[in-house]
Amino acid sequence: MIARLEGKVISFEDTLVILDISGVGFAVNVPTNLDLRVGSRTILYTYLHVRENELTLYGFLELEQKTLFEMLLGVSGVGPKAALSVMSTLSLDTLRSAILNKQPEVLARAPGVGRRTGEAIVLHLKDKLKRQGVAAVHITDDDADVIAALTALGFSIVEAQRALQQIPREEPLTLDEKIRRALAMLGQ
Repeated sequence: MIARLEGKVISFEDTLVILDISGVGFAVNVPTNLDLRVGSRTILYTYLHVRENELTLYGFLELEQKTLFEMLLGVSGVGPKAALSVMSTLSLDTLRSAILNKQPEVLARAPGVGRRTGEAIVLHLKDKLKRQGVAAVHITDDDADVIAALTALGFSIVEAQRALQQIPREEPLTLDEKIRRALAMLGQ
């Protein structure tokens, strides 16, 4: 099993990175939200998916991401492509919160993941995350509306989540004010 790769990024397009390790180029499928630059050195924690006639590597910058990816694969009906789609669409915190708060509709935002698959993920992983001591961070309806508004304007879910996290929680803000502040943080 290949657990970790360290090398120079030769190319990075969409979900595929080519990593040069001592003259050998490894093709690794990664979430689209990874911050990798061609020419930089990186370490990827990998999962090797073995099929009848194919070996596919999936890589993550953090061991925690890889662990959650493997947990997703343990859910019936979730294959590597769907799990990678979820990991690409949602941040780690949002993914955990959606599972712990029983919000399959958040998981269904990932391409290739429907509501039923989202419900299966919640059902199978909620207790596992609780046993690991992961605390639920509640996503309010306003937060979901801000994310929906920003994604409707063309921002990725990850960008919307990052902007939302920068808005102070102590201040009582209306939905419009939260959206304006998030847009300001995104440079609009």
